[in-house]
Amino acid sequence: MRATRSSPRSVAAPNRWRRPLLLVMLAGLLLGAVWYVRHQRQVHRYARRVYASLTSGSLTGREKTPLLEGYSVHGIDVSSYQGRINWPLVADHRVRFAFIKATEGVTLRDSRFQGNWRGARAAGIYRGAYHYFQPNYDATKQANLFTRTVPLASGDLPPVLDVEHAEFHDVAQMRRGVATWLRLVERHYGVRPILYSNYSFYKRHLAGHFDTYPLWLAHYEVAQPALPREKWIIWQHSDEAYVPGIRGAVDFNVFQGNFQRLLALRSPARGQTPPPN
Repeated sequence: MRATRSSPRSVAAPNRWRRPLLLVMLAGLLLGAVWYVRHQRQVHRYARRVYASLTSGSLTGREKTPLLEGYSVHGIDVSSYQGRINWPLVADHRVRFAFIKATEGVTLRDSRFQGNWRGARAAGIYRGAYHYFQPNYDATKQANLFTRTVPLASGDLPPVLDVEHAEFHDVAQMRRGVATWLRLVERHYGVRPILYSNYSFYKRHLAGHFDTYPLWLAHYEVAQPALPREKWIIWQHSDEAYVPGIRGAVDFNVFQGNFQRLLALRSPARGQTPPPN
């Protein structure tokens, strides 16, 4: 049987496309590398969250994230999402303060608030309570819900307003609602509340409007918050930390200052009547 010869044209056709294909692949790899360099923190964060979800069933509640260096006062914030908390075990691992979710919007009370509120104090952890602000609901009703729910006692940390919900109709109306909540809650307890927000939301919507209130800033994947140190008193540096006594991830915070400064922040808790409607 005679061997067949390939025509020069049939050999040249694949060669004609090889170089452009290699150039396209090289350009894709280069663009992918540039994208990864720009977004590697988010990529790593997503990968850690996927891994945490896959391994959550094997958690024991004894996992421990190292404390952030350079700070002496460390704390957490919790809600019903953390489930049942072993507060004495949490206290054994240098957690000095905890902010506990109490309310959200105009009707929601956190199902584990009362237990966490009592448990933190019994374990010797300085406690505070926070309200998750819903900007499209009446701010006075939200303040009333919080003050009816939280029995702030002398020695507790100031109340906190968590402002980060990005769905609202008008930024000016949202700011007026925040101002109303802060004013009514301060009047009720006799102590100035703390304002909590994440870095991007704060810069876009709140910066320059509430500078007389202490700021608790959430800013992740950074060595230090982007805001100057004089702008904030608490930094939430992670929302995927582990503390013995809590099965699963929890927010980790540091207080800017020593322990005596934290104690000076505590509430005298004057006045226990709800604000007027």
